Amino acid sequence: MKSLRRGFSAHPELAEGDCAIEGLKTIEEALRSGIRFKVVVFSESGLQKAERIILQLRAKVEVLAVPDEVFRSIVETESPQGVAALVSLPESSLEQILRPPDKLVVVAAGVQDPGNLGTMFRSAEAFGATGFLLAEKTVSRSNPKVIRASTGSIFRLPTASIKSHEALPRLRDHGVRLLGTAAHSGVPMDQAGLTGECAIVIGNEGSGLPQSVLSQMDELITIPHAKSVESLNAGIATSLILYEVSRQRARQSKEMAR
Repeated sequence: MKSLRRGFSAHPELAEGDCAIEGLKTIEEALRSGIRFKVVVFSESGLQKAERIILQLRAKVEVLAVPDEVFRSIVETESPQGVAALVSLPESSLEQILRPPDKLVVVAAGVQDPGNLGTMFRSAEAFGATGFLLAEKTVSRSNPKVIRASTGSIFRLPTASIKSHEALPRLRDHGVRLLGTAAHSGVPMDQAGLTGECAIVIGNEGSGLPQSVLSQMDELITIPHAKSVESLNAGIATSLILYEVSRQRARQSKEMAR
């Protein structure tokens, strides 16, 4: 219980890879994804709403029930759904991320907003990314807001924590083009060649990519938008670029099939 409460705090202090999740939909996504559960806690009223998954959970992990007021003291949401769990997120290595063919990797290099990072995971899975890399100064993927915003994608997408000065050269050595993102400078994304193996590198919401990362990019790409808007939300920018990658790859596949 103490670990679960710490997991929902502003600065979670848990064992490496552990995270706290809350809500019936998130619990169901974790079950569907084969995530390892450590403990599950229901409020007394929440037990009545989750009959369909109780048996599945009890076959995997100890299930506890606590009074509603105790449950509310554990989780952070104002209107809790009555179920929370401590789970262990799978961790991949950079070597595993480099194995798949047709690699499409998303790199978060200093993304600080948990909602943005969660959205990036969701879009990465939706548009066929093969891996996700978390570079230094990026918000922890164990943050409950990251988990919620990812809507389950964070449970399934191969993910590794990396040091950018070590991982980016390794990606290039494996034939992966490093594509940085910029607000108004760079090649418009619809004119960039995105059909080959590539890594989309997304920087901090305010300051963008640090110079040490920018200097390693093979190309900078931009999403054309009104100059009166300084930059796009990191989650939205990632989604648009990944859609363009998916569109270009689909068009190439059709042309090759003719």
